[in-house]
Amino acid sequence: MKNKIINIPLFIGVSVAIGILIGSTLNFKNKSILFSSNSSEAKIKRLINYIEYDYVDEVDTDSLLDIAITNMLKKLDPHSVYIPKEELQGVRESMQGKFVGIGISFLMHDDSVAVTSVIKGGPSEHAGIKAGDRIIIANKDTLFGKPLAKKAGVTAAEEGTRLADRKISEAVMKSLKGEPDTEVDIQIYRRSTHEVLPFSITRGEVPIKSVPAYYMITDHLGYIKIDRFARTTYDEFKAALDELISKNMTSLVLDLRGNPGGFMDIANSIVDEFLEEGKLIVFTKNKNGEVDKSFSTDTGDFEDGKVYVLIDQNSASASEIVAGALQDNDRGVIVGRRSFGKGLVQQEMDLGDGSAVRLTTSRYYTPTGRSIQKPYSHTNPKSYENDYINRIYNGELLSKDSIKVNDTLKFITPKGKIVYGGGGIIPDVFVPVDTLNSFETRYYKKLNAFAFKYVDNHRAEMEQWDLPTFVKEFDKNNEVINQYISELDLQGPMFPETKEKLQLYLKAVIARDLFGETGYYTLTHTKDNMIVKVLELENQSTPKQ
Repeated sequence: MKNKIINIPLFIGVSVAIGILIGSTLNFKNKSILFSSNSSEAKIKRLINYIEYDYVDEVDTDSLLDIAITNMLKKLDPHSVYIPKEELQGVRESMQGKFVGIGISFLMHDDSVAVTSVIKGGPSEHAGIKAGDRIIIANKDTLFGKPLAKKAGVTAAEEGTRLADRKISEAVMKSLKGEPDTEVDIQIYRRSTHEVLPFSITRGEVPIKSVPAYYMITDHLGYIKIDRFARTTYDEFKAALDELISKNMTSLVLDLRGNPGGFMDIANSIVDEFLEEGKLIVFTKNKNGEVDKSFSTDTGDFEDGKVYVLIDQNSASASEIVAGALQDNDRGVIVGRRSFGKGLVQQEMDLGDGSAVRLTTSRYYTPTGRSIQKPYSHTNPKSYENDYINRIYNGELLSKDSIKVNDTLKFITPKGKIVYGGGGIIPDVFVPVDTLNSFETRYYKKLNAFAFKYVDNHRAEMEQWDLPTFVKEFDKNNEVINQYISELDLQGPMFPETKEKLQLYLKAVIARDLFGETGYYTLTHTKDNMIVKVLELENQSTPKQ
């Protein structure tokens, strides 16, 4: 079976669409209007009844309704979406920043469920589960080999495919997740002692981290990565910020690359840490022209430090609120590439059967009055979907001069800086995308599987390392990278610079298995073009002694 890492919190997180939830409650002046009978409602009910009772074949009318609702919302805008009841729980868990389970990350290794890490503070940690353990049985269900594939509904044709991996992973999670305070009886094989051990684990709330990494890049430059803006994100961010400040941080890199957004009020709270009191952060406007403004307070703890915000083409929604608020208030430096361009605000509405819709109810604007929603067309939705491909073709991922701006949407910040609306946040300092050519990508396909296998075979000795020692000492003689390259079965030699880069990423993936995401970023940042650019900016602004 193909090896595939499944990080349970992140697995749930990636199910969240780019247009994620912003806001909390609706404010209809007359909510009874929503539930009153009207001619359109009567027409839909009548059609469903005709199909249910008179149509020649048996039809699942629920699925027909799902399709109808989905297509209806597509006619509105790209971010009004329907969430079926089967998906709603997972989406809400991600945005609440917690789920109910046993608290592990795992991958499928040699057709068995191998624990890659145990989530700190979760039920599995309390029970004594360790990284490297294989879960072989959960509540009498066999979770390895053919029995697991059968349980997951994997066909012979699918075996070894990504679809099969996903089905198996979902089957495993279904066995391990459940209601709070319920027990799951598991048996694990502990490779280090060659024992099969029974555990009874009480399911509980497990945190889904949205701030996966933070650390000091230099003596005074700190780094915080935010994956999304969930309910718990501000608390995670504030804890990271306070710790870095205690380590004498005077400049901060806030990494919002790939962040699809989230709750607007959480984004506002984070911006508030950087702005002095009374500064406009964002405002929204609905169809009735009602404006709701958010201002900074006097509670910010990093109002005087330097801030560098990293964005890219996948930074959207609440990420753009943060970047736009700081840029429009002449606070900090935005580094990277033009952001996604989502300026529509959604609110979630239950449909009464466990499903929900996220309906666009307003637009948000940056402090200078910019709408950064990129254009969309009801008649040509593909142009919106293909925006990233278009950016590749027009060259804007490689050159700032290729970014098309609309001079009629020009705005000026209080200090005279020109900024543009009409489609994303354009960075103050542009950094081109760092790409791998198609020839190089094949070198990375087995990286995760090899890294886990290596750590698993050397776990006892490697768990004695600390991160600084690992960064300095691991694979100084090139033994591990040479072993990996030998298993790739390549034809012909590898360029020295390619091998050096490959070695860095292999070392980083191994560091992630041992030290978490901070280990991974500590290593990859040494060759990260945006981090390198920030270091250049820091050196330019630091007076020489």
